[in-house]
Amino acid sequence: MKISDVRREYTGGELRESGVAPEPIAQFQRWLEEAMAAEPLEPTAMTLATVGPGGRPSARVVLLKGCDERGFVFYTNYGSRKGQELRANPYAALAFYWPALDRQVRIEGVVEPTSRAESEAYFASRPVPSQLGAWASRQSAPVAREELEAELGRVTQRFAGAAVPLPELWGGYRLRPDRIEFWQGRPNRLHDRLVYRRRPPEDGGGAGGPDGGVWTLERLAP
Repeated sequence: MKISDVRREYTGGELRESGVAPEPIAQFQRWLEEAMAAEPLEPTAMTLATVGPGGRPSARVVLLKGCDERGFVFYTNYGSRKGQELRANPYAALAFYWPALDRQVRIEGVVEPTSRAESEAYFASRPVPSQLGAWASRQSAPVAREELEAELGRVTQRFAGAAVPLPELWGGYRLRPDRIEFWQGRPNRLHDRLVYRRRPPEDGGGAGGPDGGVWTLERLAP
């Protein structure tokens, strides 16, 4: 079969304005719960897109580790490529795709580091091998496999029998959304697309969003 011939019909359901939550975080949490029940692998996996100083985009898959009215949280090495790009340009985008449900969610907004206390609490919840891996890896830097394994041996010996502390260059980011789009696959490629946009207070939005303002909702053509 040719790549151009790979296709299927989307019959997962429909998405109506009358059936969604007034605010997008509540709607996302509803969809995430359904995805966690329907998707056999990695329902919290999301594509994170960033932009470097020269305007060159890059994307990778990371795992969602928190979601509330403040935004979407993930963790990484601050010295990684994504960390460097977020320091230069704090705007980013996320994309979730749940094929079992024929659903996609696209999220855009500004990214900021989580507090040190929040990062420490999450790091302490990780399995010890993952904690040691965070110490051993200078994420995104060139490395030989033997060198990486040797460094893991050194940090394993260093912290033997002790609690593994949070590395200085490791922690969380929170994307504070101002645009969230929900996509539901429909037959004949006439998909449902509902997008929430946060209108800031200076535009007459008043209170309501995570940083003031209210969410507006509209349908987009598929």
